[in-house]
Amino acid sequence: MIKQNKHWYDYLWIWAIIYFSLGFFNILFAWLGMIDFLLPLFIAGIGGNKWFCNNLCGRGQLFSLLGGKLSWSKGKATPKWIVSKWFRYGFLFFFLIMFGNILLQTYFVFAGASSLEKAVKLAWAIKVPWEWAYTQGIAPDWAVQFSYGLYSLMVFSLLLGLIAMFFYKPRSWCVFCPMGTMTQGICKLKNSEK
Repeated sequence: MIKQNKHWYDYLWIWAIIYFSLGFFNILFAWLGMIDFLLPLFIAGIGGNKWFCNNLCGRGQLFSLLGGKLSWSKGKATPKWIVSKWFRYGFLFFFLIMFGNILLQTYFVFAGASSLEKAVKLAWAIKVPWEWAYTQGIAPDWAVQFSYGLYSLMVFSLLLGLIAMFFYKPRSWCVFCPMGTMTQGICKLKNSEK
């Protein structure tokens, strides 16, 4: 068996655990999730590859650890309908609508049309009270509203990824991850320019 050299980024699964832990105790840490939104797009735009997805994604590494090394995955092939282009782009569209809703709710709180709602919502439907994670007055209400929305989206996608990991291969989430789909599109555009 050939032993591979470990790199610093092979331990970024710790980042995923830290991110979700910090957001559990203080919702303002949810803003750190923007790193996982912007960095993959930036790297794909500069390099024309999915280096972030393959090496830096802490969530993908966490699924590899849990599903592979700890054997929490059934290891079945990801179904063709999940791998299909229509599902991946459909899920990306759903994801973008959810993110747009976060921005809209944030704007409503900023404009004074809505009040801050201290709840994490899973897929807009399931409210999980989260009032302990924020002390009033630390940040503007609009910033806190964005935090709750972004953390909701991140927790929801984590749960979907864990379910996919359990029933299929460890990194099945990566097949339909919205960020992966967007970076793939950026890479295709960038490489078609050459």
